Amino acid sequence: MTQTILITGCSTGFGQASARLFAARGWNVIATMRRPEADAGLSNLPNVLVTRLDVQDPASINSAFAEGLVRFGQIDVLVNNAGFGLFGVFEETAREKVLEQFAVNLFGLMDVTRALLPHFRARRAGTIVNISSGAGVFTLPMISLYCASKFALEGFSEALSYELAGLGIGVKIVEPGGVTSTSFGQRSGTEAAAAAAIPDYVPFVAASNAVFADLRAARANATSEDVAEVIYAAATDRTDRMRYVATDDIKPLVAARRETSEAEYLAFMRARVTPKLG
Repeated sequence: MTQTILITGCSTGFGQASARLFAARGWNVIATMRRPEADAGLSNLPNVLVTRLDVQDPASINSAFAEGLVRFGQIDVLVNNAGFGLFGVFEETAREKVLEQFAVNLFGLMDVTRALLPHFRARRAGTIVNISSGAGVFTLPMISLYCASKFALEGFSEALSYELAGLGIGVKIVEPGGVTSTSFGQRSGTEAAAAAAIPDYVPFVAASNAVFADLRAARANATSEDVAEVIYAAATDRTDRMRYVATDDIKPLVAARRETSEAEYLAFMRARVTPKLG
């Protein structure tokens, strides 16, 4: 039987690339997005259902799930991809934006997962692939809230995997780094521009922007298609492996976090990402 995957956040980036890849490899794809009218041609592909799902709208989650079942009969894999990143100094970020960061990146992911779990439990089968980030492993200045949401996603995913293993349901985490072919940076920049600047932070922000420019210049330019291949591997490799680092640019930082002492890690990161002021 042809397998079916439901993917959130398919209008751009990893979600759109993953929907195209799974469809090309013969899967049924439920490609969901907040605004289906923004679909960039996925609905023209065979065995692809494009439908509305806003992770902040539980009714739309249930509707997309029901529509997918009517069309394809079952769902085998869920990819929780929808998300965005706040960029800027924490103190300058309005509380409502902090809540939105977690509502989309964590609580929405939880709501989508909760909606599909009864289906997976009934079948004693299913795979959940949660899209994290290098920022769920290590932290960087100016993205404290994004890091917080992805650290929470990682903890939730790992603990959930223990709850579901005995029911035949697997949980995977994919950790991408810097990818130029998404709209992530554009939205992050828009969010930062809307924040009210506090004069005391102006020198720090300027220096941090220079640090990020250096990091971007040095990184390998992975694409959304590269990350989609890793998502495909996580969904199909039939192993109990949990974490997949999806781009080469973050591997040194991931290794520093996971393979060295706390003191070595902090010294490495401070030397690499602490802005030099004055």
